[in-house]
Amino acid sequence: MARTGPLTGRQKAAILLITLGPELSASVFQHLHEDDIEQLTMEIANVRQVQPEVRDDVISEFGQLVQAQEYITLGGINYARQVLEVALGEGKAQEIIGRLTASLQVRPFDFARKTDPGQLANFIQNEHPQTIALILAYLDPDHAGIILSSLPGDKQIEVTRRLATMDHTLPEVLFEVEGVLEKKLASFVTQEYTEAGGMESVVDVLNRVDRGTERTIMEGLQDVDGELADEIKKRMFVFEDLVTLDDRSVQLVLREVDNRELALALKMASDEVGQKIYRNMSKRASDMLKEDLEYLGPVRLRDVEEAQQKIVNVVRRLEEAGEVIIARGGEEQIIV
Repeated sequence: MARTGPLTGRQKAAILLITLGPELSASVFQHLHEDDIEQLTMEIANVRQVQPEVRDDVISEFGQLVQAQEYITLGGINYARQVLEVALGEGKAQEIIGRLTASLQVRPFDFARKTDPGQLANFIQNEHPQTIALILAYLDPDHAGIILSSLPGDKQIEVTRRLATMDHTLPEVLFEVEGVLEKKLASFVTQEYTEAGGMESVVDVLNRVDRGTERTIMEGLQDVDGELADEIKKRMFVFEDLVTLDDRSVQLVLREVDNRELALALKMASDEVGQKIYRNMSKRASDMLKEDLEYLGPVRLRDVEEAQQKIVNVVRRLEEAGEVIIARGGEEQIIV
């Protein structure tokens, strides 16, 4: 393979496997997905000749990545970076760490994910709301929900607002925040350009706090930013979540929904949702609904989404009235 430009990752992998030979390559393939095996096999088949200098560069790069991964295992990202900077220089070290953290999906605030949520809540509760929102964006939603629930009411609202409106965070900002926190707790740092927070993140967190906390936050957020509160509320229980309701709750919802609306909503629903609904109807009603669905014909995506949203609104209204229970974090299970 003559060098005609920078090699892709797949080309480098193909060259490495060719260099390793059939036996070792076969061992590597055993740990790969079928799609990866197929793509690598095609890449290997396209290799006609590998220039010695190209082969040596690939092997050298692979060795550096393996060594960097070992350093990370021994002492974390910071330790790996320091060792590589001494051995290879700052530029090369950054390049290797960047590629490795991307492939390993190393994320900021690793120390926070390993800390008990209760302890972490005590540790960060006096931090600025933006700092707390940034940390919560990188936590598991269950842990983030516990921490958000433990914050004072006013701070809950402000943190939720900032988490929902967060977009990209520059590496230098992450460094500054982590630099302060790592003096108190051991932390790992990455320099990748990160994207966290936003609607999905805040909905994941709010879906895991108890109903009282959610209500307090949403009512306060409604006063501060009504449009944002409405957008979050719309996303907090989606149509596909109907499968998480108990049968009695589904039956109550179905009583409030028009059959044509229901057929429209099911047009793009999963089989699991469909089965959940059919199971909670009489055979006659179920057969009629299936017939309506069959003769519905082509429909606009917007109409389907509107129909699904109407049903979601029914669920939330019934929940507000205490007639339907949506499973949430921090609440006891209901035994019927």
